[in-house]
Amino acid sequence: MQPEVIGLGVSAVDYLALFPHFPEQDEKTRIPKFSKQGGGPAATALVTLARFGITAGYVGKVGGDDFGKFILQGLKEERVDTSRVIIDKKAPSLFAFVIVEKERGTRTILWREGNRSPLKISELDQDYILGGKILHLDGNEAEAAIWAAKKARGKGITVVLDADIILPGIEELIKLADVVIPSRSVATKVTHKNDPEEAAKEIFSWGPKIVAITLGEKGCFCKSKDEAFFQPSLKIEVVDTTGAGDVFHGAFIYGLLQGWDIRKIAGFSNVVAALNCTKLGGRAGIPTLSQALNLLRKL
Repeated sequence: MQPEVIGLGVSAVDYLALFPHFPEQDEKTRIPKFSKQGGGPAATALVTLARFGITAGYVGKVGGDDFGKFILQGLKEERVDTSRVIIDKKAPSLFAFVIVEKERGTRTILWREGNRSPLKISELDQDYILGGKILHLDGNEAEAAIWAAKKARGKGITVVLDADIILPGIEELIKLADVVIPSRSVATKVTHKNDPEEAAKEIFSWGPKIVAITLGEKGCFCKSKDEAFFQPSLKIEVVDTTGAGDVFHGAFIYGLLQGWDIRKIAGFSNVVAALNCTKLGGRAGIPTLSQALNLLRKL
């Protein structure tokens, strides 16, 4: 069955450790809480959608190591289609150590990219990528992503871009996307404007129909043709912010598929991201659809 949403980008393995405080240099510290989970921006957004009942397919490349097997198994268990994943048998997969400090609510990420080869256009299944309703890109695999975005736009498929960090080709991808969801730091860097409202206005002028700048614990700022507004975040006791942006993107896409107005989408996405922060890891805290909708109604 052709998935409704195709995500093209990276996937990873996250080793997460929660500490009361960050260890001192040359200190031995017992890990009070540990978790091993699948990660990666595009992949985690798709997992969010799958848990909400949306059919989703992941397009990307993993290594032929145990990390790659763990990544694929995790996606399959979440009912994300992995039939178009390319396995680079001789290369290691991406993985990260995430150190979460409870006292300050911060996280430190140490990661290994691996040396798998870039995803090539010749390795893509065009019919599959252009068979969905939405194409979600996380800014990685620039050559393949730009090609896919151009093809999708030509077919009238909605292109959503997660612009969380500055990567090669990011400005071109912003101009090709219908919905751009940048972090505040990326929005500032590409527009040279510190104010989220001014940055959103500038990015909107490049061609997207919707711009939603994520502001962390402060919420998000959204702009469309008809309105521009600040959507505050949900006040909640935070355990770990890992993956909050990724599930925000998944929730935003869910709202687009439902045909909701942008204010409802922004509120729903903030709720889902906030609830995800109540547990350790990028996927452990993803709420059920009913949990998120019930909380949204109360708010």
